[in-house]
Amino acid sequence: MISYDDFAKLDITIGEILSVEVVENADKLLKLSVDVGEEAPRQIVSGIREYFEDPSELVGVRCPFLTNLEPRVIRGIESQGMILAASSSEQFSLLTLSAPLPPGTKIK
Repeated sequence: MISYDDFAKLDITIGEILSVEVVENADKLLKLSVDVGEEAPRQIVSGIREYFEDPSELVGVRCPFLTNLEPRVIRGIESQGMILAASSSEQFSLLTLSAPLPPGTKIK
């Protein structure tokens, strides 16, 4: 269990995926450019490639991102956040919006 104060430390923000690149020599990785309502897009590396036959279908998708996660270098590429998704042994899903909220909207 974590306290509400611990949960409140998470900065979860709606982002729009602007572009997607396959990370060379990595079966699972995609490099995303994401608008989270800041001056410049963020670069986020995610292990979701296996779930998208055509990764370009992610362009324009808006979903939540964890934006105050410490940057991490993955395969030589700095990742500046994490996309939020869910999976079971049989299915995978990005968390999606029921209304078209703008990039930068905070999850409360």
